Amino acid sequence: MASLPFFGANLMKLTLLTGTAMLAFAANSILCRMALLAEEIDASTFTLVRLLTGTGMLLVLTRVNSGPGNLSLHWPSAVLLFSYMGSFSYGYLELSAGVGALILFGAVQLTMLGYAAYRGERFTGLAWIGITSAAVGLAFLLAPGGDAPNLKGALLMVAAGVSWGAYSLLGRNLQDPLGVTAGNFLLASVMAVGLWLPIQLSGSVHSTINGLVLAASSGVLASAVGYALWFAALKQLTASTASVVQLSVPVIAGVGGFILLLEPPGFRFVAASIGVLGGIWMVLYLPKQRLVQ
Repeated sequence: MASLPFFGANLMKLTLLTGTAMLAFAANSILCRMALLAEEIDASTFTLVRLLTGTGMLLVLTRVNSGPGNLSLHWPSAVLLFSYMGSFSYGYLELSAGVGALILFGAVQLTMLGYAAYRGERFTGLAWIGITSAAVGLAFLLAPGGDAPNLKGALLMVAAGVSWGAYSLLGRNLQDPLGVTAGNFLLASVMAVGLWLPIQLSGSVHSTINGLVLAASSGVLASAVGYALWFAALKQLTASTASVVQLSVPVIAGVGGFILLLEPPGFRFVAASIGVLGGIWMVLYLPKQRLVQ
C-alpha cells in the first residue's frame, strides 16, 4: 500500500478527505458541548444515541463497502470505546469545547508515546524535549487557579484520551477497519444501554428533540462518516503525516467553541496549546523520529 504525502495527482482528493475528517473529529467536541451546555440532553443519553446512530451508519457503510457478513466483534476494544465515549460525554458537562479537545488529544498522544517508550522505542533528545513540553503543557492547563478547568471534567477527559489511545493501539493494522469499528460500536452500544437504563429508571435522564438531533449528528456524521473518511485518507498518508494533521483538531474545536458557543479560549488554553501541540509536533515531525511500531 503506497503512502503519499500531501502532493501528487491525488492532492485535492486527499486534502478534502483529511480536512473533512479533522472537521468531523472537532465537531464531536462542539456537538457534545453544545447539547450538554444548553441541557438539551443528559450525558448518558447522548452517549447512547451517539453509539446507536453511529452503529447504524457504520453497518450501512460496511455493507456498501464489503457486503454482509464482515462484522467483527472484539470485546476488549469495545470496552475501551465505551470508556472513551462515556468519559467524553460526562467530561463535557464541565469543559469548554477547545479545552476538552486539547486534554483529550494530549492524553491520546502521550498514551501512545508512553507505550512506545515502554516497548523500547528510542527517542532523540529533541523528542524527549517535545514529550516533556506536551506533559508540562497539560500540567499547566490543569494546575489550580481561577481559570483552571473543572478538575472532575478534566480527569474524565484524560480517561477518555487514555481509553482512545489504548483503543487505537489495539486497532493498529486493521485489515477491515470499517467492519471492526462497526462491531466495536455495536458492542459498546450494549454497554451504553447498561449505563443508561438505571439512570433512566431513576428519572434522571432528559432529552429534547434538539438534543437528540445533536447526539445523532455526532454519531452519524462526526463519528461514523468521519471515521470512514479518515480510514480512506490513511491509505494515502504516511504515519507521521497522519499524526501531525491531527494537531489541528483541538485548534478547530477551540475556534468552533468560540464562534458557536461563545467560549473564549483564554491565556491558559493558548499557552497550554503551544506546549502540548508544539511538543507533540516535535516528536512526530522532526527528522529521524519514529511513531509506535
